Amino acid sequence: MGVGGHFWDLLKPNARTEGFDFLRNKRVAVDLSFWIVQHETAIKSTSRSPHLRLTFFRTITLFAKFGAFPVFVVDGTPSPLKSKARIARFFRLSGIDTSDLPKVEDRISVHRNRKFAKCVKECVELLELFGVPVLEAKGEAEALCAELNQKGFVDACITADSDAFLFGAKCVIKSIHPNSKACTPIYTSPLLQVTSLILPCSLEYHHMQEPLECYFMSDIEAALGLNRNHLIAISLLVGNDHDLNGVQGVGLDTAVRFVQDYTDDQILNKLYEIGNEDTTALQSGFELVNNYGQSSETDSRKIKCSHCSFCGHPGSKRAHVKFPCEYCDVSHGEGCIKKPDGFKCNCSSCDTDREEKEKKKQENWRLRVCNKIAMEPNFPSSELIQMYQCDNHSYFSDDDLVLSWGSPRTELLVDFLVFHLQWEPSYIRQRMLPMLSTIFLREMANNPIQTLLFGQYEFDSILREKIRFGHSFYVVKWKKAVPAISNVMYEDSLGEFGTGPEDAIDVDEAVDLTDEFDSPKIHIQDGCSFLLTDENMELVGAAYPEQAAKFLQEKEMKRQKTPSTPACGTSGKSDSSKAKGVQLSITEFYRATKTQQQTADTTDSTNEDEETSTGKRKASSSSTLSKSVRRRLLFD
Repeated sequence: MGVGGHFWDLLKPNARTEGFDFLRNKRVAVDLSFWIVQHETAIKSTSRSPHLRLTFFRTITLFAKFGAFPVFVVDGTPSPLKSKARIARFFRLSGIDTSDLPKVEDRISVHRNRKFAKCVKECVELLELFGVPVLEAKGEAEALCAELNQKGFVDACITADSDAFLFGAKCVIKSIHPNSKACTPIYTSPLLQVTSLILPCSLEYHHMQEPLECYFMSDIEAALGLNRNHLIAISLLVGNDHDLNGVQGVGLDTAVRFVQDYTDDQILNKLYEIGNEDTTALQSGFELVNNYGQSSETDSRKIKCSHCSFCGHPGSKRAHVKFPCEYCDVSHGEGCIKKPDGFKCNCSSCDTDREEKEKKKQENWRLRVCNKIAMEPNFPSSELIQMYQCDNHSYFSDDDLVLSWGSPRTELLVDFLVFHLQWEPSYIRQRMLPMLSTIFLREMANNPIQTLLFGQYEFDSILREKIRFGHSFYVVKWKKAVPAISNVMYEDSLGEFGTGPEDAIDVDEAVDLTDEFDSPKIHIQDGCSFLLTDENMELVGAAYPEQAAKFLQEKEMKRQKTPSTPACGTSGKSDSSKAKGVQLSITEFYRATKTQQQTADTTDSTNEDEETSTGKRKASSSSTLSKSVRRRLLFD
């Protein structure tokens, strides 16, 4: 989607990977149409109403896990160019020959099919129940997302359509992996990997990709020297969503190389000149742009001087036979040195000649590209350029735009999802609780008043610090303040959490392709039940600073009381290494045979020494006896 010719591969080296806190307390515009298409393609045959399911879970993820303020944008009426390109793409993918078909009229807009429009309508209704602002664009949704980003209404755009840069976007988030890990262990020994024995000194940590893949326009300008008009020119040459063909015979590499020879202000005017078959522009050559953005003046061609065929330096061979040239480093009275294979003279005349040849080669290449552009009918499209450069893709003015986020209408949301997805009401409330707790903590940080989460729960304490996907969170305990007013049923997860608090637990979880957010758990302590949710540490500290400071103080006191674990390779062993749940040494799993063998060898050598000494004593004592006595003792 967007610019053709694998445009994302060109930008891939300039991508940044950002963590969970990148979007915290920031506004982000989301291309809802792209989400719907992505959801339908991913789990179309495995889930009921996948567009509603994943919109529900991803919205909760943006709020609870990333701490963002999303603004959703939907497509409006597609432009006639987009409608024509969509029909051409359908014929191309279907293998239909379009030469015998009637041509589509240029000014007709073709809306999407009814099924897709129904999906968009249902998602908009769901988002409005969430209290999230939803905007409708005049045409493309990514165009309005880029406009909001350019004018400062949002901090980033979430879309995989590279056209967003052409519409003026500054920061584009191409993909989100909410369940990606910050680091994963790598086994340094195959034996340890097979036996699943994890030792502190046998692991290396490999840092993986962060959950957000971001592209900044400033990075593209610095690395590739391409500005907004350059990108528009590239899309015209290689094709885009509104013109699938582009210029025949011009690929992405050729287009990038061509537009880099002109400044941002010159490139579109140059395309107009070439497209109108301006012979002056085609025959007189083109001004190259140097590193400072100024055109360099061409030097007059110089006549190449003669060179010696023996040494290759300037001069004649006859003159060099008598006297060596100044370029050859020889002793007094000797001639020039024969030139080696592949010799290149570095004199000023040869350098100028090579520069002239390279310049001529570049001019011929540009002339061939210009001829291809001039042969393209109606190039460039003025309507397409005006659409990309337009800064008004909405039905409202900048002064009338007010972005506000309301509280979710929980009961209506439950009824809506029960009707469309046939979920249990208790399941829906479970999945919504992380989002509601995040909104509750935000309100407490801004206006600390005595309110209740979900109308039933109040903050109790911080249970522990939890490391999830390589990032730290607080596990917060919520206690019930009033009797239950609904039929919410939760499953006891005591076996997973236990009853005693711990300093930090590293949770290793598999990636869920449906982006389904984890439901809260039940924690039972002293006969009382508590709800547990994972919350951002800074947000909890801002909402409840006293409880956060108390937890950190208790954690520090516990750390000081706990004896430090000896480093790997030291001879000392702490008693805690034999405690339950702590990884033991490999020598405690496998009995060492080397020590036993050394002990056996020592015992054998000791026995041999004793036998030798006994034999010597017998020999020394028997030497005093007579010969007949010794003979009798021998046969007895």
